[in-house]
Amino acid sequence: MALGLPSVLPGSQPSIGELIRDGAPTFSFEFFPPKTPAGDRLLWQAIRELEPLRPSFVSITYGAGGTTRDTTVDVTERIATETTLLPMAHLTAVNHSVAELRNVIGRLAGAGVRNVLAVRGDPPGDPTGEWIAHPHGVRYAEDLVRLIRTAGDFSVGVAAFPYKHPRSPDIASDTEYFIRKCRAGADFAITQMVFDAEDYLRLRDRVAAAGGDTPILPGVMPVTKLATIERSEQLSGAPFPSALAAQFARVADDEAAVRQLGIEQANQLCTRLLDEGVPGIHFITMNRSTATREVWLNVGTRV
Repeated sequence: MALGLPSVLPGSQPSIGELIRDGAPTFSFEFFPPKTPAGDRLLWQAIRELEPLRPSFVSITYGAGGTTRDTTVDVTERIATETTLLPMAHLTAVNHSVAELRNVIGRLAGAGVRNVLAVRGDPPGDPTGEWIAHPHGVRYAEDLVRLIRTAGDFSVGVAAFPYKHPRSPDIASDTEYFIRKCRAGADFAITQMVFDAEDYLRLRDRVAAAGGDTPILPGVMPVTKLATIERSEQLSGAPFPSALAAQFARVADDEAAVRQLGIEQANQLCTRLLDEGVPGIHFITMNRSTATREVWLNVGTRV
């Protein structure tokens, strides 16, 4: 066993990579670690309300610069031991030495968690700021993938960017970087928020043309308020689709209409993606269950 980490026993948890390649589309939910007691209550309310839908897995994000490292691990451990859900922890390289990364990986392994999403991560405070590697850390996501894979029997996912990563100079470079991450040992990928099916399909096509065969799950988040649009642009570095933005602008003064339009658009998007043969849908919940449940009830029963 490399790195002196506890082994993740085969069969301790299903491999998300294997689930995704199994044939039937997966459905999964993403949560973020809470920062306050009220946020903690909101998170666990959403988890309990979504658990009966029996998602394929759930994921727990990781704060910029590792700011929620311990909370991410704590929530992942609790989901693994107190619910019927299959958890996946996000892990980022920002502000972490290799020793610290090994410690986090070891904690996850100790809880029987064998699924990890490896992302390089954004600098704390300013996602668009200069990315500076830890002097004793790793520089690229592909290095983090290798670190996790050498630590034990982990299934590793990576991030994909339909528009392109904000730091990639062009689409061709972005595709090359993605392929390198996958060949470093990634079993699957999950995209940043997708609002236009064509963006996802272009990503899938260019990866396939470059020789990549890693399954890519589209990340979907229903727009329930206009602030979601601005937030999505900050997180992904991609412009919100102009035609869709115009539709929301026409109902901007009616909160209920904005929410209804968001649900309808998410339904249409998921239906199109499933018709195009996506390996699954990854719902970004923002720790709220209602909108996700509505979309799930419309599209999940189709499969």
